[in-house]
Amino acid sequence: MSSPIAPARLAAFTASLAVASGRLDLSNAVARARASLVDDRDRALAQDIAVGVQRWRGALDYVIGRFARRPIAKLDPEVLEILRLGTYELLHHSRVPAPAIVDDAVGLAARVRKASARGLVNAVLRAIAGSRRETEQLLPQRPADPADRPAALAYLSITLSHPQWLAERWLDRYGFESAEAWLQFNLSPAPLTLRANPFRTTTRALVARLEGEHVAVHRGRYAAEAIIVDRGTPLRGRGIDEGWFVVQDEGSQLLAMLAGVELPARVLDACASPGGKATALAARLPPGGLLVACDVRDRRIELLRRTVAATGAPNIRLVQADLLRPLPFAPVFGCVFVDAPCSGLGTLRRDPDIKWRRCPEDLALFAARQQTMLRRAAAVVRPGGRLVYATCSSEPEENESVAEAFLAASPEFAAVGATEGTGLPPAVVDAAGHLRTAPHLHGLEAFFGAVFRRMGRGTD
Repeated sequence: MSSPIAPARLAAFTASLAVASGRLDLSNAVARARASLVDDRDRALAQDIAVGVQRWRGALDYVIGRFARRPIAKLDPEVLEILRLGTYELLHHSRVPAPAIVDDAVGLAARVRKASARGLVNAVLRAIAGSRRETEQLLPQRPADPADRPAALAYLSITLSHPQWLAERWLDRYGFESAEAWLQFNLSPAPLTLRANPFRTTTRALVARLEGEHVAVHRGRYAAEAIIVDRGTPLRGRGIDEGWFVVQDEGSQLLAMLAGVELPARVLDACASPGGKATALAARLPPGGLLVACDVRDRRIELLRRTVAATGAPNIRLVQADLLRPLPFAPVFGCVFVDAPCSGLGTLRRDPDIKWRRCPEDLALFAARQQTMLRRAAAVVRPGGRLVYATCSSEPEENESVAEAFLAASPEFAAVGATEGTGLPPAVVDAAGHLRTAPHLHGLEAFFGAVFRRMGRGTD
């Protein structure tokens, strides 16, 4: 009788298979996997394995292919996921006994009724385990001459585990060293970043409270309200229960600043879920001000509703609306914020599965939808009002190309520099006046933001 499979490995396999099949994205798959586990150590291990497989998938597949002596595409999907999990642990969890990893992988093959593959799984993983140190040398090495394009692309796409089409784009756009730094950034764990909830506390008071809860933090480099956790578990203390803070990336906090230091009385956040920017904006409204927060899907509205409730924001109203269609509002908003759905290619450090789900053709599809959304949002901006367009994409098709197309088709709007009336540090604003963060320049995920003003004068 075979020994039981470690719960963390079984949960990680379930999550990885859900991602590989397209049933769930990584964050939801991991959340479900963690919910099935009782022990905190198992939760942490399952998350590490599931995320690590997506982060290092390019290198893992290359190693598996070498040891299996067959193309990855010819492996059964479930067997491939088992091999990915085992290979990841063997290469990245050097303190874990290799026999335990291999035995659980063989047990997983039997559990999913792939008994005929048990020999393959056993042979491949035992071979990898027996040559852990040599395996790294199998991967394409950093080229001595970065101008050697085939060698550079092999290293960037395989060893640094990114799709070749994306590595090639960044290599051509930024050069070898910057592209390498970007990919290495995406392979590193993302820190937990918080923003004080102004409806409950202040940034300074939150830092003091977290220290009282034995949570070590430091302040963000660019966003004044960003608090980055170095050590401790703030998501389990009083802070999360009492709504002291919102979990929000530093780059996302910078986007919210594009609305301006002084907000008008009526603001629309047209793609508001999960609610980080909406609650940040609501806290800066003048007395009697109102923020209307919209999203289209039921699940997104429910997530937004929970965020608003947790912060206690009294000046937010939720409206379910589709930004691909005309909005049910007159042009009465002094600021309209469009944080548009995008490829997400700027957030691969936090969401590594995205890089394997995207292809070059997706960019034009996203851009077409984004242009429609921007036009719909522009229709409800009052004269003199501000329109903000933002993405978490790194790609120009979704960023400046959309902004340029909007201006060309909208003579009633003019571009506004991202530093104008916002308090944004100039270091995160590019030569065109757009907010733009990048891993190799700022140590932040890639965010983009453009600001426009509607001609004429108006009042709230």
